[in-house]
Amino acid sequence: MSRSLTPVNRVGVEERAAALGRRSIKTTAKREGIRLATSMIDLTTLEGSDTPGKVRHLCAKAVCPDPSRPELPSCAAVCVYPSLVGVAAAALEGSGVAVASVATGFPAGQTSLKVKVDETREAVAAGASEIDMVISRDAYLRGDDRTVAREIEAVKEACGSAHLKVILETAELPTYAHVRHASELAIAAGADVIKTSTGKASSGATPGVVLVMLEVVRDHFERTGRVVGVKAAGGVSTTKAALHMLVLVKETLGDEWLTPDRFRIGASSLLNDLLMQYAKLDGGHYGRAEDFSKE
Repeated sequence: MSRSLTPVNRVGVEERAAALGRRSIKTTAKREGIRLATSMIDLTTLEGSDTPGKVRHLCAKAVCPDPSRPELPSCAAVCVYPSLVGVAAAALEGSGVAVASVATGFPAGQTSLKVKVDETREAVAAGASEIDMVISRDAYLRGDDRTVAREIEAVKEACGSAHLKVILETAELPTYAHVRHASELAIAAGADVIKTSTGKASSGATPGVVLVMLEVVRDHFERTGRVVGVKAAGGVSTTKAALHMLVLVKETLGDEWLTPDRFRIGASSLLNDLLMQYAKLDGGHYGRAEDFSKE
């Protein structure tokens, strides 16, 4: 099926994204940035070896990232596979930290629509208030936008009151024009949040990809007044990379988008780096990696 893509200037996007990443961030702003980035994390474990014990440990860390520094906020959410949603929901009850579940045959999305919808309903019933779904890249790359939109709409309906994050898996999209188009398609079909990646692909939330997605959200908001969030996931593992994301958000969408309701970072190892860098700002030296739990 034919589709018309609006061209995106690749060089222009990458130059702007890189220039914003070169901004110097002073100590006070860096401390604030680390606290803000911490509050935006979807602390994630998506491994075949995940256990209830590991998820409970992760939940405790999301609620209180560093007991010795109570000024650090909780993370935004804990993200797990559907089978462990009940464990996470029990561990996080009353904490203010959300339970997010991947669904729809994550990470490949190669299941039937019925299975995708059933899996979503089960995750919500078990206590998930956020669903991270994958689009059918097979359908998208064939040019079958109707199937992609129909699946998003069906999963959105199955979410009920849960928020829907739609994963584009940008590493599998050929150009920034496709990233822009897929973002627009997901938003039109009802996405509450558009998300870069599963974290399982070769690349994820590159600054260029995130900038293109932020610009789509900005254009949509200016046109309709509807707020859509963005989640950067895959490869954001250092404080420097996280602060770069915050600069991209601020410069594209303004301070009102610098909240966990509107911007998230999906990560597993990032939190430890943020805690180490914060400890360095406090005491003038890096914390040792072994002082921070690995989970």
